[in-house]
Order: sequence, then structure tokens, then C-alpha cells
Amino acid sequence: MDDAKQGDAIRGTAIGTAPVPLSVLDLVTVGSGRTATDALRTSVDIARLAESCGFHRHWVAEHHSMPGVASSSPAVILAHLAAHTERIRLGSGGVMLPNHAPLVIAEQFGTLEALAPGRVDLGLGRAPGTDGATAAALRRTDRLNEGADDFPQQLAELTRFLDDDFPDGHAYARIHAVPGPVQGPSARPPVWLLGSSGFSARLAGVLGLPFAFAHHFSAQNTVPALDLYRDSFRPSGILDAPYAVIGVSALACDDEKEARRQVLTGALSMVRLRTGRPGLIPTPEEAAAYEFSSMEQEFVDSWLSNVIHGTPDAVRTGLDDLQKRTGADELMITANAHGGDERLRSYELIADAYELPGGVVHS
Repeated sequence: MDDAKQGDAIRGTAIGTAPVPLSVLDLVTVGSGRTATDALRTSVDIARLAESCGFHRHWVAEHHSMPGVASSSPAVILAHLAAHTERIRLGSGGVMLPNHAPLVIAEQFGTLEALAPGRVDLGLGRAPGTDGATAAALRRTDRLNEGADDFPQQLAELTRFLDDDFPDGHAYARIHAVPGPVQGPSARPPVWLLGSSGFSARLAGVLGLPFAFAHHFSAQNTVPALDLYRDSFRPSGILDAPYAVIGVSALACDDEKEARRQVLTGALSMVRLRTGRPGLIPTPEEAAAYEFSSMEQEFVDSWLSNVIHGTPDAVRTGLDDLQKRTGADELMITANAHGGDERLRSYELIADAYELPGGVVHS
């Protein structure tokens, strides 16, 4: 894919009455009483619904050692989603680069590009996507900071594998990521940088890459990070102007009270994760019956203040206000609830609120 076409693939088009393109961030959550198989089937349903409604892309996030999240292998899930969709862009939100050898990622995403030509995104993060012990098990080293500090060098190596352009004399000059350019003219996935602070924002700006910010769990840093990205941006062969996506947690229900009931399950799940007790996503009944301590309730209130939830009109208003406040070029919505049906229904209601086409498609 030439640079101009990469830029076209990055920029989405707003559909219906949405102020900017809408996309999906999928954590492949597993609810209590459900299985990973159920969660992955829901992901297929969401991807197909998103495609039929005109959502721009569907990304899968890498997490490890979290019972309530079944997205430890984004490349595998994306291959599955590619087999069940035809047009929607698919990508990683993101692959945690320090957890993997750059050549492995280049091979995986070269394979995905061959399976779904012209619709694969490679989003990269520098965090482990898990706790320190699990990160050490993944990386086979206890020097975790070293991987994060080496992120720019790892990114440069990965980019050269994707482009097959190591200079003569380089140790890797005769190594080729396959599928890839060594086999002939071919596209390659656009590279995105992901972040929840300023490091990747600045790096994405300096390199002229698109940037995705994790507003859904780092809301206080959103505006400063986006400002830093835009101020640091240097036009590149890929982008002539900044392009920023923000991940936002939003859940729409037919009734406001039901929306509150559903999002409390995610809040309780986060309380358990933050206190070293990760588990499956609790049921609404379990969340309603849980007695939060004063400290836990303070966390829940803070967490839910950044989850846009309620009726479809309320969610639309909340998303519109967030986009205006941040200037985001695209909103990537993650719908966290115990059940797959509730997540699927939320995307349908949001699509309807913005007068998008399409409807529910069950696998």
C-alpha cells in the first residue's frame, strides 16, 4: 500500500448524523456463567453488526491473565473476524510490542493483510497489558522497564520488517517477514501508536503516525495527550495532518436505570482487578448486591463518571460533547456489560441514535 492509500485507510468517514467516524473497541469480555466461546461468538456478531451499520473499524485489545477478558491473542481473533466480515477495517487496539519479537508481529499482520487485503490496522502499545509477573512470563525476563524504554527501537525494527527495507550490511538485511513485500508488490497494515499518557502521543506526532488514546481508562490525561500529539506532529508520507482516535466506554439501553444496572458490573469488575481479585464479569444481580467500601465506592463513582451510559439519546449527547471537548477525529466505542446481548443491543441503539443503516446480525 503506497503512502497516499495508507492515509486514506486511516481516515474514516462520518456516517448518518455522527460528528466523526464511529468504531468499535472489543475487549472480548467473558461474563460470569458464560464461556470464552460465548464471548468470541459475540465478537463476531458485533463485528457483523458494526459492518452493516457503517462503523469504520473493529479493534481487539491484547490482555493477559484476566479471566474476564478473552483477547490474549488479537491476531488469532482478527483472522476469525476477517472470515466473518467483508468490508469493515480490523485491527489491534493494540498489540503490546514489548511482549513480542518485532519479526513475529510483522509475520502475523502480514498474514492478516493477506487474508483481508486493505482492511487491517496494526495498533501498537508499550504497556504489558497485564501485571508485572505475567509480563515477565510473556517476555522471559524480569527487566520489564527495558522493553518499554526500547519501544522506539522496537518500532523502527518492526517497520523495517513490514517494509522489507533493512539497509545492506544490517544483521537482518537477509531476513524477510513473510507474507510481505519480498513476495512482490503488496499492501501493509498502517501502523498506529496507542497510549494512555504522553510518551506515545509525542512519538506518534514526531513520526507522523495516527494516534489512539485510551480515554476509557485514563480520561484525565486525554486532552493533554491529544494536545501533545498535535503540537508534536510532523507531516509524514503517511499523514499530512494529525489523526486522533479516542477509546470511550459507552453503553446504551432502552431504559436509563437498566443502563446504570449494566455498567455497575464493569465497575465492580474493575474494583476487583485493581485490588488483585480479577475474575469473570459479574452479573447485574451480583453487582447490585455487592457492598462497596467507602474507598471502593469512591473509585466506582469516579470510574462511572467517565462511562457514557443511559438512553440512546443520552449516550449520543454524551459522545457528541466528548468529541467537541477533545476534538477527536474518531470515536472508538467499547460497550462493557455482563452479557453479549446487552453489548450488541447497545451498538444497535447507538447506530440508530445516529441514523446509521443496518441492524442486528446473529451468527
